[in-house]
Amino acid sequence: QVQFVESGGGLVQPGGSLRLSCAASGFTFSSTAMSWFRQAPGKERTLFASITNTGSSTNLADSVKGRFTISRDNAKNMVYLQMNRLVPEDTAVYYCTAGWGGFVLYTNWGQGTQVTVSS
Repeated sequence: QVQFVESGGGLVQPGGSLRLSCAASGFTFSSTAMSWFRQAPGKERTLFASITNTGSSTNLADSVKGRFTISRDNAKNMVYLQMNRLVPEDTAVYYCTAGWGGFVLYTNWGQGTQVTVSS
């Protein structure tokens, strides 16, 4: 069964940092690109970061480029999101999934992890 378990969210002040983690299982992780989505209150879930199966290439939305870094550890079936210089507009529930760009491989999602940026 395909599963995604996100963790690492919390309350952080503007300008602060957080590192999110995602544990994936139920598929061949090392052969699969991974992505992060986020859903702000009252808005649709949107893609903002993707990484190839080897980690050799990443793609980030302009809104997070230069502040966020996506990475992965294929030995641990983990994908990470380092978030720096957070702003209130980053407040959302963050989800990871399998796939590249807008192409999502599986229909199930994890519970997500809440990130709140506020003073």
